[in-house]
Amino acid sequence: MTLQFREIAATQKSRARAGIFRTLHGEILTPLFMPVGTQASVRNVPAEQLAAAGSQILLANTYHLLLRPGKEVFERLGGIHNFMKWQGSVLTDSGGYQVFSLSQSRKVSEEGVTFASYVDGALHLLSPENSIAMQKAIGSDIMMAMDVCIPSTSEFTESQKAMEQTHRWALRSLTARGTSAQAIFGIVQGACHEKLRIESAKFINSLAFDGLAIGGLAVGETKTERERFTELACSYLSPDRPRYLMGVGTPLDLLEGVHRGIDMFDCIIPTQFAEQGNVFTSTERIQLARGIYKFAEDRLDPGCACPTCATYSRAYLHHLVKTCEPLSTQLLGTHNIWFYHSLMNKIRSSILNGSFLSFYNEWRERLDARDVPRQEAPTKVGRRPSRRPHQLGAFELVAVSDEAHSIRHVSSKEVMHPGKNPMDEAEQLYVQQAKLVEKVEALKENEELILWDVGLGAGFNAMAVVHALKNAKTRGRLKMLSFERDLDALRLALYHPTYFPHLRHGGPHSLLEKKTYENENLSWELVEGDFLERFTSCAIPDLIFFDPFSSKTDTSVWTLDSFQKLFEYLKSSSRNCRLQSYTASTAIRARLLMAGFFVARGQASPPKAETTLAFTKDHEEQNLFLGKDWLEKLSRSGAYSEISELHTSAHIDKAIALHPQFLRV
Repeated sequence: MTLQFREIAATQKSRARAGIFRTLHGEILTPLFMPVGTQASVRNVPAEQLAAAGSQILLANTYHLLLRPGKEVFERLGGIHNFMKWQGSVLTDSGGYQVFSLSQSRKVSEEGVTFASYVDGALHLLSPENSIAMQKAIGSDIMMAMDVCIPSTSEFTESQKAMEQTHRWALRSLTARGTSAQAIFGIVQGACHEKLRIESAKFINSLAFDGLAIGGLAVGETKTERERFTELACSYLSPDRPRYLMGVGTPLDLLEGVHRGIDMFDCIIPTQFAEQGNVFTSTERIQLARGIYKFAEDRLDPGCACPTCATYSRAYLHHLVKTCEPLSTQLLGTHNIWFYHSLMNKIRSSILNGSFLSFYNEWRERLDARDVPRQEAPTKVGRRPSRRPHQLGAFELVAVSDEAHSIRHVSSKEVMHPGKNPMDEAEQLYVQQAKLVEKVEALKENEELILWDVGLGAGFNAMAVVHALKNAKTRGRLKMLSFERDLDALRLALYHPTYFPHLRHGGPHSLLEKKTYENENLSWELVEGDFLERFTSCAIPDLIFFDPFSSKTDTSVWTLDSFQKLFEYLKSSSRNCRLQSYTASTAIRARLLMAGFFVARGQASPPKAETTLAFTKDHEEQNLFLGKDWLEKLSRSGAYSEISELHTSAHIDKAIALHPQFLRV
């Protein structure tokens, strides 16, 4: 085995163990945590701070690095270590998880997965051979075999099919590895099915992999299930190779994983939580946005040796979080990564000195502790935080009322959901008007309702859907596709959970990191790129929330040509697709009609007295359809000059008058 793993100490009445192995870049002590550097960069934490914190291995993402900067860059510049100036070890995933999350824009075959790039729309084939070739070019110390990753809650037959293909791809990955000095890990699959997990663990364990990973967990199952199937898989993996639990997790998850036999972990949580003002300490997890820390002169964590704790008070860090200073994410991210490494060092020491079970029982409670009010702390919060906008890319933070904030497009000054409460508008104008919960609850067994969320923005509409479905009783499922070409608006909002409480949820973070999020009622996928270029590769929807910026800012999606292309695609289905939009523009309604849609009045959304509904077929809500009064309004309006695709008012009048919607007027 390339890594020459040795188990140095083990624990009685536990599977916890301490070990050592060697990569091309040095000696690795286990158990360990690997910070995630998706794009050859750990978010907000410089490489020198990662090294100082004790990071031994960083994880990089083959899928993202394949698309940008691309294989040639790594080949020319001598691999990822020289590229990002990192002296430690690097593990690369295969890219399989990411491409399998693109359920509407990829095609799976025995050869591999064909998918469209979110960078330029170009088609790529990711196969076991291509994945290993890319990982060789990256020059990682540890490569991962390509696997088929499906939700852990999948049915037995689907899980078995995915597992068997994972096994075939494991063999091809090993062959593609050839004589490379880079190590390679195989991945155990099988979802939450005991028979399949055992079968997969035995098969992967029988192959000549340098390490053994457990995949397909932390993607839908409960904490209890994850711990059960982790321990089950470990019990069938030989002790002579490191074991890696992929994508996990919180500090408590790491402790539980070590107890069940895991040596290696990775997760985005340390930096993701830092962006929300959350930090882990030796006594509890705290949210620094809380007013209780405004006057707190004590260190963040007296038991931590990181530069953040050594230098700054909780009051100063609270100030940075409340004023949305980017420095807060760097300082808190650095602390959280130090905390993770410190925890793993403590766990390793307890294993070596024979006290792991005592440590486990003490820290299990401590790591589960949450931020609670302290009676002795000052309760006066003072003035509201500054409303100065904080910019990211083309977007900035803006207050829309005394109680609510939104995101504004800098150059056009257009605000997303400009009403007094953006979430109220999203819920009423989109979710409630569509009677979405009722539609989902009416679904039959295994039936699916498809929703396009066009213009993800700061996630108001999408999260209104997520929250509305939380307690829905259904035998079917909603599939939501969120289209967005510039994710900076969502990223900016996520920096400010105090201002955007609707984003205090795992969904948006999963969407940014994995391009997908799932729960029992919902499958949510990000379709990144230009909507007009991407929608024809997606399943035809039942419902569209059409919420891009206005035609002045995002002109191309509102043209007659765009609506015609959309209508032609939608009408090929037997579904009567319903489109809802905030606009009440006469010109936009005229374009929708000329494209073929049936157009109706939607409910009011102050200051607008009405909004717009459109259907691909005639509809029972005919009482809402635009009628003769609207035709008269059109003739009096200045809309003709706005419909540049047609040159005369007579042409427009004739095209609309011949629409079936008006032939019965």
